Amino acid sequence: MAASAAAPPQPANLRKIVAASLIGTTIEWYDFFLYGSAAALVFNKLFFPDTDPLTGTLLSFLTYAVGFAARPVGALVFGHYGDRLGRKKLLVLSLLLMGGATFAIGLLPTHATVGSAAPVLLTALRLVQGFALGGEWGGAVLLVSEHGDARRRGFWASWPQTGAPAGQLLATGVLSALTATLSDSAFESWGWRVPFLLSGVLVLIGMWIRLSVDESPVFQAALARAETRKAEDAAERMPLLAVLRHHWKDVLIAMGARMAENISYYVITAFILVYAVEHTGLEKQTALNAVLIASAIHFAVIPAWGALSDRVGRRPVYLVGALGVGAWAFPFFALVDTGEFGLLLLAVTVGLVFHGAMYAPQAAFFSEMFATRVRYSGASIGAQFASVAAGAPAPLIATALLKDTGGSTMISLYLLAAVALTLVALLAARETRHRDLAQIGATSSPQDATAPADETAPVR
Repeated sequence: MAASAAAPPQPANLRKIVAASLIGTTIEWYDFFLYGSAAALVFNKLFFPDTDPLTGTLLSFLTYAVGFAARPVGALVFGHYGDRLGRKKLLVLSLLLMGGATFAIGLLPTHATVGSAAPVLLTALRLVQGFALGGEWGGAVLLVSEHGDARRRGFWASWPQTGAPAGQLLATGVLSALTATLSDSAFESWGWRVPFLLSGVLVLIGMWIRLSVDESPVFQAALARAETRKAEDAAERMPLLAVLRHHWKDVLIAMGARMAENISYYVITAFILVYAVEHTGLEKQTALNAVLIASAIHFAVIPAWGALSDRVGRRPVYLVGALGVGAWAFPFFALVDTGEFGLLLLAVTVGLVFHGAMYAPQAAFFSEMFATRVRYSGASIGAQFASVAAGAPAPLIATALLKDTGGSTMISLYLLAAVALTLVALLAARETRHRDLAQIGATSSPQDATAPADETAPVR
């Protein structure tokens, strides 16, 4: 087969690909999470000053959720052109858009300067962030998955996933350092701008690395096959149509699988800053430090969970994470309510360890669901459309439930509902770890080229 003729990746080259994807996703997530942390800590005062603290936080999280609304649009646009033109070009563009929007947020005037125009400008830049991130995730994980060794795909593809905790770690670390060294008035006056402006430097580093990597060999082989055919199927010219025609069940499974993973993450890392400070009475610095330390542990366990998925399968590891988050939903808030830093740290750390069991195999799992010529579109659509119903409203819903009930019981039930949806999706899914990405869509028939591969196909 043409796709199988591609030379296996050399370890040094594969590590370079992994590094490029990891650094890029770290920068993208740094930018995205920085906004979430700032929304929880300071945007309510700077952009919505005429409300009570929780209502201002709700409005801040509303602008935060707007970024998620743009992610499916980014998934559609980047997925289409990523399947047509290649993964690398679109990843460079996503990094430029995200970095530019984040840098611009650092220059924004506040409500005190320009009035109601301030939150409007903030929301517009948040939309650009969401659009860019919608195209980033699919391209980054595919670049590694399609370069990588099939027998260790779960491990290698989990490294771009560590960009999320790495970005969270970086964003929280910078904010923590600033809040520890600056007075509240100095931080609210100018200190909050520093981490946003820092994004400009990070983007230059990421661009230099990303421009140095090669396009995915699996994509190149698929493109070559398409070019040799005299009449390319119309569905392949429109990857979205091919996804909806041949992979709609896989898209729904991916969306369902994302529910518990996405909702739990934003409750544990973003909403917890509000809950710990406003409800429990902890200092901002204490809450930030807990998320900071837990994010470092989260970063370390993701590759371990990814490696385990290569041995036992994607679904079993994902199930452990989903069931773990469900079991932890009530103990999590009980520990936070004690107001003790050690127990707060335990609550966040265990929650993120269980989250990692879902997030680590997700990259390989979703990549293995779709044919090569529609893989960017399929994986991106499944992941990003779910984020609109999952991660986007999660801090907003959790904050509203806290405001209405004054406690955490309904928030825990909200997490359990998300877990139930994910369990349904996983029970409907097939195991994918034995699939050869080069053979999914490697036939001459356009119908076969976009149909799901036989899961029993041998790993090459």
